[in-house]
Amino acid sequence: MVLNWWNTAPRRVLALVSAVCVAMLAFGLYLQHSVGLEPCPMCIVQRYALVLVAIFAGLASVRGQKGWWIPWAAMALLACGFGAFTAARQSWLQWFPPEVAMCGRDFYGMIENYPISRAIPMIFRGSGDCAAIDWTFLGGSIANWSFVCFVVLGAALGTLLVRGLRTAR
Repeated sequence: MVLNWWNTAPRRVLALVSAVCVAMLAFGLYLQHSVGLEPCPMCIVQRYALVLVAIFAGLASVRGQKGWWIPWAAMALLACGFGAFTAARQSWLQWFPPEVAMCGRDFYGMIENYPISRAIPMIFRGSGDCAAIDWTFLGGSIANWSFVCFVVLGAALGTLLVRGLRTAR
């Protein structure tokens, strides 16, 4: 039953991928604004990758025309790969921290030391330490779980694309 649903409904799978990305983004914003965790520059890049996956998968799920979803799903898969690479790099930094552990500046330091036209773009780069582990779940950091989620989403998109390209022949 599940495999039959998977084969006949790529739009549903793509919509689910998009919804999972939106839920992950919401959880990241919850951790930032409610728990008080500061995102680092690599966290911000992973958020951008999630936004791209959500947009591309959402666009792929919109229309019912045959083949419409394949290029959008391929772009979502590329964004997943980019996000997984960034999360893997951050996990590596957490496991083997460098000598100098800062990869960003604090918000107030940017406002005080730079003109506003230069400080605003710096704010969106994040200000936390990429090597710091501020939160864990089941022994994994946010970067570890982000990597797992990107890999699972990428596997779903890759499987969907392979099956879609096989049926398109």
